[in-house]
Amino acid sequence: MNEDKEYEVQLKLPIEIEQYERKIYDLKQLIEIGKGLNSTLDYNTLIESILLTCMGQMQLFKAGIFLKKTIGSEAYVLHRNYKGFELDHTIEYGIAVDSSLIAFLERKLRCYTMEDFVAIFGDDPAMNTLYTIMPTLIVPLQGKGKLNGIIILGEKINELPFSESEKEFMINISSLAGIAIQNSYLYEMATTDMMTRLKIHHYFQAALAEERERSVRQKTPLSLIMMDIDHFKKFNDEYGHTCGDEVLKNVAAIVMQNVRQIDLAARYGGEEFAVVLPGTTRDAAIIVAERIRAHVEKALVPCDGENLGVTISIGIAEFKPGQDRDNKSLIERADKALYLSKATGRNRVSFL
Repeated sequence: MNEDKEYEVQLKLPIEIEQYERKIYDLKQLIEIGKGLNSTLDYNTLIESILLTCMGQMQLFKAGIFLKKTIGSEAYVLHRNYKGFELDHTIEYGIAVDSSLIAFLERKLRCYTMEDFVAIFGDDPAMNTLYTIMPTLIVPLQGKGKLNGIIILGEKINELPFSESEKEFMINISSLAGIAIQNSYLYEMATTDMMTRLKIHHYFQAALAEERERSVRQKTPLSLIMMDIDHFKKFNDEYGHTCGDEVLKNVAAIVMQNVRQIDLAARYGGEEFAVVLPGTTRDAAIIVAERIRAHVEKALVPCDGENLGVTISIGIAEFKPGQDRDNKSLIERADKALYLSKATGRNRVSFL
C-alpha cells in the first residue's frame, strides 16, 4: 500500500514541478512586462507597448484598447493604434461610460470571450460597437481600483481557444497596464494645456533642450517653428473671449493634425504656438509650416452663429550647434523670423 502511494507521489512530482516552473516563468515575464510598461510616460508610446505586449505574449495578430480621451469623457473610445482589426478609420468606435457593459466590467475583473458577452447582454445597444469589431477576448483594464479602459484581442495564431491560465495571465498584464496608463495619463494632464491640448511652455523648454542634445549627438537636423495668430487681441475685443478660445482650440487642432507623432507641438504663451521638428531641415520645416498656414487660412471657426476666419504668421529657424548653445538662441532666431512675417504683411512663413 505504501509503495502504491510512493509511486503516485513520484508520478505527481514532475507535473507539480512543471506547474511551479511555469508559474515562476510567468512571474518573471510579468516583472519584465511591468518594467517595460513603466519605462515611459509618453501616452501613445505606452499604448503601443501594451498592444505589442499582448500580441507577443498571447501569440495573436489583432489587439486594440478602449480608453477615455479626457477626464469626464462620456465614452471609452477605441485608440487609433489598434492592430489587425479591419475597421473604418474614419469612424470613432466608442462604448458609453454609463452603459450596462461598462458597469458590468467595473464590478467583474476577469477576462470574457465574445460568446460570454453575447450570452450576458444579447441585443443590448451597448454591444453595437463590439458586434462591429467582433473581438475574441475582452479584458477590463483596471488600475488603482477603477476601470481605465478595455483591452480587446483577436483570435490566437494557432486558432485554439484561450486557456484559463492565459486568461489569468492577461488579467495580470491588464493590471500592470492599467497602473501604467493611470500614471501616464496623470503626467499627460500635468504637462498639457487643457484648452488647446498642446504641451505647456515648461515641457516645451525641456523637450527642446533634449532634442538639441540629441541633434548634436546624432548629427541630425532639428528645426523650430514659432507661430502667432494674427490680430488676436482685436479679435478678442470684437467677438469676446469665448470666441477667442474657440479660435485657439481650432488653430491648435490644425497644428496637431499637420505634424508627426515624433514632433512636439506646444502652446508657447497666449496666442503663440511652437513646434519642435526632430530630424527636419529648414526646407522640410517650411513645407510643414506652409501646410499649417494654408489649413488655418481655409478653416472657419463657428461662434455665435458666425463662421469666423483667422490667419497665422510663422517663423522658422534650423538649429545651428555652433551658434545655438541654449534654447534662448534658437527661439530668438525663430521669433525674429516670425516678426518678419508680421512686418511684411502677416499670414506668411519666414525663415532665418
